[in-house]
Amino acid sequence: MDLLANLSLGFGVAFTPINLLYAFAGCLLGTLIGVLPGIGPVATIAMLLPATYALPPVSALIMLAGIYYGAQYGGSTTAILVNLPGESSSVVTCIDGHQMARKGRAGPALAAAGMGSFFAGCVGTLILAAFAPPLTELAFKFGPAEYFALMVLGLIGAVVLASGSLLKAICMIVLGLLLGLVGTDVNSGVARFSFDIPELTDGIGFVVIAMGVFGYGEIISNLATPSDDREVYTAKVTGLMPTKEDFKNMAPAMLRGTFLGSALGILPGGGALLAAFAAYALEKKLKMKPGEVPFGQGNIRGVAGPESANNAGAQTSFIPLLTLGIPPNAVMALMVGAMTIHNIQPGPQVMTSNPQLFWGLIASMWIGNAMLIILNLPLIGMWIKLLTVPYRYLFPSIVLFCAIGVYSTNNNTFDIWTVGLFGVIGYLFVKLGCEPAPLLLGFILGPMMEENLRRALLLSRGDWSVFVTRPLSAGLLAAGLLMLIIVLLPSVKNKREEAFVEE
Repeated sequence: MDLLANLSLGFGVAFTPINLLYAFAGCLLGTLIGVLPGIGPVATIAMLLPATYALPPVSALIMLAGIYYGAQYGGSTTAILVNLPGESSSVVTCIDGHQMARKGRAGPALAAAGMGSFFAGCVGTLILAAFAPPLTELAFKFGPAEYFALMVLGLIGAVVLASGSLLKAICMIVLGLLLGLVGTDVNSGVARFSFDIPELTDGIGFVVIAMGVFGYGEIISNLATPSDDREVYTAKVTGLMPTKEDFKNMAPAMLRGTFLGSALGILPGGGALLAAFAAYALEKKLKMKPGEVPFGQGNIRGVAGPESANNAGAQTSFIPLLTLGIPPNAVMALMVGAMTIHNIQPGPQVMTSNPQLFWGLIASMWIGNAMLIILNLPLIGMWIKLLTVPYRYLFPSIVLFCAIGVYSTNNNTFDIWTVGLFGVIGYLFVKLGCEPAPLLLGFILGPMMEENLRRALLLSRGDWSVFVTRPLSAGLLAAGLLMLIIVLLPSVKNKREEAFVEE
């Protein structure tokens, strides 16, 4: 009964004209970002953080959430029609989706992606609404030692589930933790690692790092790719409805993808990308029906499964953020930044101290998912036209927008130079094959980890055993250690590498 009362409160907040407008703006912008290759939701949300200062907190978070799950929808459109994954989690959709388009079945492929995304988005939101309150109750039992152990588990999860080399992921986490130490020491008030630069005594701005590494870094790497590499599929999309046989094949794939995505979205470092890869790998492992199209040649299960998984993962990744205040991936780390901008402390107290924001955000996700299905299918023609805009006209406007946004946060030109520097660093990460998402998680969790570590040691009078004598804390640290041991086993290590190198 409580759940229904809370949801009615949430829908009351989400159905106000201003929140509906911002939900629509977020969904539209998210779809646009998903369609345009190379500009992901992380870069967009990083660019828009300064713009949310003037908005009410609920509207700001509704819009940013809309951008995130909207990008999962938009990415599938270009993946299917143009073989360009607009969003990283749509990489696997290219494999079978584009082959379907080549065979004149772009309509059913887009419908499978849209229906899978809508169904998974709704189920993911339902899981978020059902599981958030009990998890919040559990979170109130957490002390500084438990929070420290949880953050260690979060960082280990980000390392284990990051694509690519484990060593590179660890290096990125450590770099993020080190960047988080720059500024003034909370306890002693002494400036550290500021190199006598006055602007660094307050620490490096979160928006500066996010915008530089993701926004500018992506732009520089896109400029390094020849524009002739774009293959635009211009055939008309006809007949959106899948056949009866298509429905028989895609319905179980959608259910499997939704279940897998919902579970992986909650894990630290998980989210939409890992969910999409895992769902595609699962579909390939299952037995094929007689006469079914092979994978890689236009199998509709290869579209419905990953698309359901990435949307379910996008929704459930809000669970650790809203209940524990721990961001499981880079986008959620940006959401922490947005909440901090509006003086909201992420964590279990959000539900009790700000129920309008908590339930309004959850209710807006259902509305957003409905808006996306209505938005996406009729606007396919427009999105394809948009892809023909030369990148040389697109990138200067993004650079200018980023610079204005960064300057407006502190009215400081130092921040603009710092963003430029982090843009070059972001490009180096791309070239070195380092995934920058763990850096952002390390940067966000570093100061929180340090604070909870010092607080736990102060309360225990310097006794380090506090982390293993408290059951919850010991359990979380043991889970982290177990994850590391499992991922370092040779058989698991090889399987993990295979999963991330899906063609």
